[in-house]
Amino acid sequence: MSRQLASYPSLKDRVVLVTGGGSGIGETIVSEFCQQGAKVAFVDIKVQESQALVEKLKSKFNNPPLFLYCDIRDIEALKSAIESVKTQLGNISVLVNNAANDNRHSAASLTTQAWDDSIAINLRPSFFAAQAVLPQMIEKGQGSIINFGSVCWMIKQGGMSAYSSCKAAMMGLTRDLAYDFGQHGIRVNTLVPGWVMTQRQLSNWVDESTQKWIRDNQCLKQELDAQDIANMVMFLSADDSAMISAQTLIVDGGLV
Repeated sequence: MSRQLASYPSLKDRVVLVTGGGSGIGETIVSEFCQQGAKVAFVDIKVQESQALVEKLKSKFNNPPLFLYCDIRDIEALKSAIESVKTQLGNISVLVNNAANDNRHSAASLTTQAWDDSIAINLRPSFFAAQAVLPQMIEKGQGSIINFGSVCWMIKQGGMSAYSSCKAAMMGLTRDLAYDFGQHGIRVNTLVPGWVMTQRQLSNWVDESTQKWIRDNQCLKQELDAQDIANMVMFLSADDSAMISAQTLIVDGGLV
């Protein structure tokens, strides 16, 4: 089905940082921001995929994204990358905390190290990235921070206790930061994707029976794809959502 999507003039030349922007949902988000005319930077550990994305977008847009290698578990490296974005592109107005690792694990065998590793990827960087961009957004007098949740804990998916805990905690983090940052004109929201048909999901976890379960339980019977998530990111980043903050917005085709 062909869809005509919105353009957001307020995103033109706006400086955006996306974590985990080199592949999957993040890749589509980066591409869409370029389409909107934003100045986009993204961090990732996947060097080959990220460099390939930059080259692909160079051929399509006059504003190709800036790729910075960063392992977001290293908070000092993450802070350094954020300062580098300011130096090269200007003050960040939009932060998209997209990066995550949704590896499955057994609750019975989950180790303390694996639990801590999940928090180090799926929760901790979102707070410290928000903390690091705060002075830049204060200088701008506005900002939008989009934290990524997940429907996994809402649908009692199981098999990913640490990840589910992090994603449930993201809603609390969002609401707390929305109150603290709101006095500076900064909005903070949680975007909760449903079961998006990325290559990672298809390769690792989505088989025929899973696809049937999704079709049976989604209200809308089309497959959810990364563009559906990027569309909401654009809206939450643009001035069109100027009075939306501390909210959880679910894009899941009616799965929850």
